[in-house]
Amino acid sequence: MGKIFDYDGVAVLHTTSGDLKGYFYDGVYIYKGIPYAYADRFRMPVPSKWDGVKDATNYGFVCPLQNQDTPNGELMVPHRYWPQDEHCQSLNIWTNKLDPEAKKPVLVWFHGGGYAAGSSIEQVAYDGVSIAKKGDSILVSVNHRLNILGYLDLSPFGEKYKNSANAGHADMVAALQWVHDNIALFGGDPENVTIFGQSGGGMKVIDLMQIPSADGLFQKGLVMSGVMEGDPLGAGEKDGTEIVTAMMKELGFDDVAQLETVPYPQLAAAYAKVSPAIAQNGGYIGGGPKKGDYFCGNPFDAGFREHAHQIPMMIGTVYGEFATFAPAAYDKNKLTAEEILEILKKVYGDNAEKVLDAFKEAYPEKNGVDVLAIDRAMREPTVKLAKLFAKGGGKAYLYNFALEFPFQHGKPAWHCSDIPYFFGNADLVEICGIPDVSDKLESEIFGALLAFAKNGNPDHEGLPHWPEAEAEDADTMVFDRKTEVKHNYDDKVFAEINKVLKPWSFMDMMADNIQH
Repeated sequence: MGKIFDYDGVAVLHTTSGDLKGYFYDGVYIYKGIPYAYADRFRMPVPSKWDGVKDATNYGFVCPLQNQDTPNGELMVPHRYWPQDEHCQSLNIWTNKLDPEAKKPVLVWFHGGGYAAGSSIEQVAYDGVSIAKKGDSILVSVNHRLNILGYLDLSPFGEKYKNSANAGHADMVAALQWVHDNIALFGGDPENVTIFGQSGGGMKVIDLMQIPSADGLFQKGLVMSGVMEGDPLGAGEKDGTEIVTAMMKELGFDDVAQLETVPYPQLAAAYAKVSPAIAQNGGYIGGGPKKGDYFCGNPFDAGFREHAHQIPMMIGTVYGEFATFAPAAYDKNKLTAEEILEILKKVYGDNAEKVLDAFKEAYPEKNGVDVLAIDRAMREPTVKLAKLFAKGGGKAYLYNFALEFPFQHGKPAWHCSDIPYFFGNADLVEICGIPDVSDKLESEIFGALLAFAKNGNPDHEGLPHWPEAEAEDADTMVFDRKTEVKHNYDDKVFAEINKVLKPWSFMDMMADNIQH
């Protein structure tokens, strides 16, 4: 391993899996669809091997979805769609230098879509050219098993299925192992790896901090809009006996091994048919990592592992998250103060004025009606998790992306709207083209990511000093037209809102069927 040689004018790398040929374009070496592992259905991944020189100029398959993708909201979150196959364990790499001595920071991206959907190339903004070219760092994006392929518990039916409930996470660990073993060939430092992800990808970052087999494979973590409280999967001490038995009955099978070979569409259809009733009766249907010997559990329930506290964490949300996907019902800029208060009274009743006062204290530049869009799913749990992390000695840096876009009468930031800025790709997403705003904001956010990846601290010259969260206090870097650090700044807003409305949860999101 390690030799770089030439093949038809293109550099070929001799990796632990085999020889690999990518391509060079506009100052960046790009390798797509690298198989980092292979796995039979429901089994643990094994290292990949191939003969000859593998062409890495095409993206690999993405994991099959349980439901057909439907293009929706493409202006707000532009997507790409790609062929699906369950042998989807592949990764993509962007780098500006093939030098084993370069030791550049490595960023490994885990996509959103919960544990059920998404892919490494799903969003246009996931492209790694800017991180490689402008950021002088290496971007790796990962595909892994999802939904019933990655998180269906067959362990009661045989030792070979022991970790099937965590197969998707085992894929991610295998990807990190491949990166650790090979990234020096691409100019990267295997001892300076930052994992980051948004939504479900953020959840995966926290999960990987709770998996002992991932220890030493990454040194820093960025969690973007990926924290919710509770146990949405309802696993507890339950196992997959009920759901797997029901699927076999639906399919007419008498041997669990038949589930390994039935075509995926039939497998997914059987799961979709039987799982709702089981879940409604409080049964466990899988759908995400299961606590046990392999995965130590959600830190809200299990606490952070001791090793996790050694990993600096950047963690945050966006202002509106899921609430701002709906179109605006009115032009807020034409509302009088009296009209705004009357609108708020319909939601907050007699407490509307106190809610509005607290909101204006937290966000003096925003229209009062925007309090209706404030994120109630993730911001409070994210602050709580950062404080929990700090209490154990961990370093956590909180942020909130609060930009208002010139769209639908001034739309507050929504779920995924910060991604182009973190990737340095605002120019790829039309709606981010805000004159006199986007360039500055991208410089602040992109710069914070690069500084964090390099040093474990997001401070850089373009930002005010960014303090760590403390066990009892939370300083937050608020990214907006005017970016500034605010101290416990929105606590009063949520306190007043929570007097009237119950906190919003993951289960509310599922019930509302909000699409990632």
